Amino acid sequence: MNASVIDKILQPNANTLLHGEWLVANGLGGFASGSLCGAPMRKYHALLAAALPAPFGRTVMLNYVQDCLILADKREIPLSLLRQGKEFELCPFSLVEFRLEDGLPIWRYEFEDIVLEKSLMLIYQQNTLHISYELIKAGQPIEIKWRPFLHFRTNDQPVNNQIPNESYDVNAHDDEYEIECHDFPPLRLYNIRQHTFTMDLQKIEDVYYEIEAQQGYESVGNLISPGYFLMPLQIEDKLTLIASTEPWKTIHALTPKEAWLTEKMRRKRILNIAGSLTDTATARKLVLASDQFIITPNTRYEDMVRLQAAGEEARTVIAGYPWFTDWGRDTMISLEGLTLTTGRTHIAHSILRTFAYYVKDGLIPNMFPDGEREGLYNTADATLWFFHAADRYIEITKDTDILEMLLPKFIDIVNLHIKGTRFGIKVDTDGLLVQGEEGVQLTWMDAKVGAWVVTPRRGKAVEINALWYNALKLLETWTGQPQPLAEKCYESFNKRFWFDQEQYLYDVVDGEKGNDSALRPNQLFAISLKHPVLERSRWKAVLDRVHKDLLTPVGIRTLSSSNPDFRATYDGDLRSRDAAYHQGTVWPWLLGAFIDVWLKVYPNDTKEASGFLKGLEDHLNTNCIGTIGEIFDACEPYRARGCIAQAWSVAEFLRSLVKINI
Repeated sequence: MNASVIDKILQPNANTLLHGEWLVANGLGGFASGSLCGAPMRKYHALLAAALPAPFGRTVMLNYVQDCLILADKREIPLSLLRQGKEFELCPFSLVEFRLEDGLPIWRYEFEDIVLEKSLMLIYQQNTLHISYELIKAGQPIEIKWRPFLHFRTNDQPVNNQIPNESYDVNAHDDEYEIECHDFPPLRLYNIRQHTFTMDLQKIEDVYYEIEAQQGYESVGNLISPGYFLMPLQIEDKLTLIASTEPWKTIHALTPKEAWLTEKMRRKRILNIAGSLTDTATARKLVLASDQFIITPNTRYEDMVRLQAAGEEARTVIAGYPWFTDWGRDTMISLEGLTLTTGRTHIAHSILRTFAYYVKDGLIPNMFPDGEREGLYNTADATLWFFHAADRYIEITKDTDILEMLLPKFIDIVNLHIKGTRFGIKVDTDGLLVQGEEGVQLTWMDAKVGAWVVTPRRGKAVEINALWYNALKLLETWTGQPQPLAEKCYESFNKRFWFDQEQYLYDVVDGEKGNDSALRPNQLFAISLKHPVLERSRWKAVLDRVHKDLLTPVGIRTLSSSNPDFRATYDGDLRSRDAAYHQGTVWPWLLGAFIDVWLKVYPNDTKEASGFLKGLEDHLNTNCIGTIGEIFDACEPYRARGCIAQAWSVAEFLRSLVKINI
């Protein structure tokens, strides 16, 4: 059995206490997340963001807990902090260590003669939170006061969202407590010691969410607490409080000790399944991080039931926490790193079959909005990544039986692309795939503010055609029949996309303004895929330009700094951020394709390839501890931005790590 994965931040300073973050997911899309000191800094910071069936989706059910130690002399020692107003002084705080043990957060506090540890977990496949307190050392009687603060709202609603006639009513039955508000399902509270919940209404006004303010959103809101638990703590005796939206019979099915042991063993099994991959601490962290993104789509209950009735297990991938849902593109790109690399091939099988059910008009969904039952199909590349993901599954598992279901769909997809399908996606007379519709973003560079599509890329985009050629060649292999269009695509691609003057590939040809010569990383996919569409003699030239102009220690820039549209930082309000999203901003996931190309050009230079991952390896211990975020600023100090945990960032790091060390 693998050793425990322990990440420590010793003696957290003021900056890490406020801006360091942690994340725990529950396998349904729900999560718990916060700052190290407990102060909510985002509207998404919550101890229980439950994944509820539509129309709710992910819903904040427990925002914050004010927990403190009550000493013998009645002094109160806070175990978490709250920020009211913009001015904030970090008062003397007894937290001396934050660590992750197998991905689960643990806080250690020391005050005078007292040593206490707090731990937190979500039960897998449940919307159930366990917060535990263990008194390690104390020379006096100790009590803990545990007060929940609430503002029920869906995940994306602002912190000042108003609930009609907002009141939190507590209903008690013996030692079971239910808190109800408006049309939301009840939040159930329970402590196994059966201590009484004292009714004592409190309202905290002007809670300040700093990150929301920085991003131009509503940043001040109120929290309400209907009461508190007051409980004695005994040395070496763990006290657990439970918050859940599950039925009482589910909550009582596991004792806190059983729940903790069950989750620890589940995580150990994940590491064991990954086998020798987990020989390094970095790989073990990434394997555990990968598990956070693999979910059962509990919020789409009808779809889950339909798949189960057909003997299938519905699985998908959350693109990123805390705000993304499951996206077709992200799922297909991440599938190899999250599931096949980690030995969880049965999950890869379920994901492929789940998405096969959603094929419509020759497309898989771009994404599923939170709380909605229907997917959105505005994507030109997700469906082509579906071919790639299926091929990686078949090649690694040797399971060709899956083609019995997938192959008819793949043939139909290709035919509909040739004929023409939604959003202007069709094959032109030169064999290249063209796409584009006014006001719709269809490639992975999909930033949009109102009606403004920041990087429309309408026309023949380089990675779309690399994926199209790859899909045609894969279909040729699977059917055993030649695809004449593949050869035509290959010839046209090399004739049309090569920018001889600068020795790299156009990003778009036949675009709204002709050929787009912006130096972007999308050209990497013309080499990195299983069937490269770019002729071999040009590989090194492309790699050299990307290496020289776009590579950073934490990923690949989305635009050369010499371009007048380049943006060095991703900050400000939504419009400012989206203007920079693909205009220089660094994306870690692109390192995967870069390393693929590097190893094709320099197959024996794995040492250099390994060095490209060093910056991300260091990042595992900063920002959101134990995972990789979405994006970074384009220039030093390469500040982390966007989602705190991103599926394809983790997946491509892990896949690349394995590839380099084979």
